[in-house]
Amino acid sequence: MPRISDSRGAHKDEAKPALVTANGANMASFGRVLGGVIVVGITCAMALFVGPTGAAGLRAHLGAPAPAFSAKDISGQVVSLDNYRGKTVILEWTNNGCPFVGKHYNSGNMQTLQWRFTGEGDIWLTIASSAPGQEGYVSPDEARADIARWNAAPSDYLLVGHLYDARATPHMVVIDRAGMVAYMGAIDDKPSVDPADVKTAKNYVVAALEELAAGKPVTISGTRAYGCSVKYKTS
Repeated sequence: MPRISDSRGAHKDEAKPALVTANGANMASFGRVLGGVIVVGITCAMALFVGPTGAAGLRAHLGAPAPAFSAKDISGQVVSLDNYRGKTVILEWTNNGCPFVGKHYNSGNMQTLQWRFTGEGDIWLTIASSAPGQEGYVSPDEARADIARWNAAPSDYLLVGHLYDARATPHMVVIDRAGMVAYMGAIDDKPSVDPADVKTAKNYVVAALEELAAGKPVTISGTRAYGCSVKYKTS
């Protein structure tokens, strides 16, 4: 039976330590790269700035149909989950000012996963839910610059609020080809901001995607996401 793990990664909203990338860039410059939803596999990245229809405020439940949603991307095109029926879809919540997110981009981990699984035919949507004026908010131009700078490979880039009631970044959801929520929670079992921890972490998302590809049930289908709180609009 699928197993839900209450991993050590409790939701955290900690002070951000200074992080330095491999080329010496301070983490502060990371902030503009990731604000929005990115879908891997489409040449022109898109990000959504309007509230989603169909799933705003709705919670996803393991083993249940994924709530439908549609929203505009950074190019103004409407992206709908229904467009990807029959595909495995990965949802990645991001915040470009969050050091927990920065760990996975500074190490190259998130981009590597994006390129790998979109190359295998999956759809990867990166989602930024930060409200204007809040940590993690980016404009479409900033989102495009970040995608290019980090060599990210999303199928699409969406800026939407309150989608699936996500509470932390990074937060990950895997939707199988039948449209069911197959995994939801943390990206891995190392709730730290140290990029070096990526090498020794158990990556729950990779494990779920590999099991789905092999026609197997997902062994660990739910964990507790760790990272920074999602900076939703409050009024």
